[in-house]
Amino acid sequence: MGRMTNNEALELIKNCSLSELGEMALKRKRELHPKKITSFVVDRNINYTNVCWVDCDFCAFYRHAKDGDAYVLSFEEIGKKIDELIAIGGTQILFQGGVHPKLKIEWYEDLVAWISEHYPTITIHGFSAIEIDYIARISKISYKEVLQRLQAKGLFSIPGAGAEILSDRVRDIIAPKKLDVANWLDVHRQAHLVGIKSTATMMFGTVETDEEIIEHWEHIRNLQDETGGFRAYIMWSYQPDNTKLAKEHPEITKQSSNRYLRLLAVSRLYLDNFRNIQSSWVTQGSYVGQLALLFGANDLGSTMMEENVVAAAGAANRMNQEEMIRLISDIDEIPAKRDTAYNMLEIYNKEEV
Repeated sequence: MGRMTNNEALELIKNCSLSELGEMALKRKRELHPKKITSFVVDRNINYTNVCWVDCDFCAFYRHAKDGDAYVLSFEEIGKKIDELIAIGGTQILFQGGVHPKLKIEWYEDLVAWISEHYPTITIHGFSAIEIDYIARISKISYKEVLQRLQAKGLFSIPGAGAEILSDRVRDIIAPKKLDVANWLDVHRQAHLVGIKSTATMMFGTVETDEEIIEHWEHIRNLQDETGGFRAYIMWSYQPDNTKLAKEHPEITKQSSNRYLRLLAVSRLYLDNFRNIQSSWVTQGSYVGQLALLFGANDLGSTMMEENVVAAAGAANRMNQEEMIRLISDIDEIPAKRDTAYNMLEIYNKEEV
């Protein structure tokens, strides 16, 4: 059987039954992960600043520099958060913030170097494409130089945030100040070329069409063919509460679990060069997050000791390591704690759960 075409993916999204999609996606997952190991990572999402000039209509987290509740965390405040993470056995910080209009490359270098020096056991998975793009522009250097300079200080991996839907039509509506599709892809391309792996993400449920969702998948599948630099794919649904976009587009409603699982299953079939797909329990809740493991996901994502961006838009789901182990075991899979690079650090036997 050849590679799935865009038309075949569209047919599945529109017309295939949910149960049949689940069966196909689980079969494909089992081919890639025959040992039935489902992984998760213990980490903390540290938002180093909420100051942002990009003003995305779908975001309820950002503030302008003059707002009373705007902040930039001090290195000491960041260190305290990392201490708390280490205390629960964490290995990774997902490090991202608003696009601060005044922070140049030197500030980020100092920050990454400080964390690497004081916390050598912690992996820094940080700075989305929009942050890299702006650091490059304000510092008047290339994407490659930004990435190499941060890598030299200890940056290990970059997240896929800021992708939303990789369609310039959609981006012009929901985030007109954000970098375009070509530049988002190029940040990740340059990262991969200098040896920094990344993740690919998608936020669906705003103004995109099914065809534009598949366009997004096509872009990341093509780049993965080119570089092999994506470790995983993560998708989640737009959370409308407290956002400007929801006020301007009242026709946009919260996406159903059916829709999430449907798209997740087709992504597992279409993205044939992605080994790892994460479940988004943060937006879907723990039980749909668990169900996602039967619709193609092989990773339950992060325990996410701290999450502020999605929470600001109304999602308040929480999960700890013990709950993740139980949810994975309950569907007869084997839980494993991993690191950022998907190396398994600890595999839990059912007797231990």
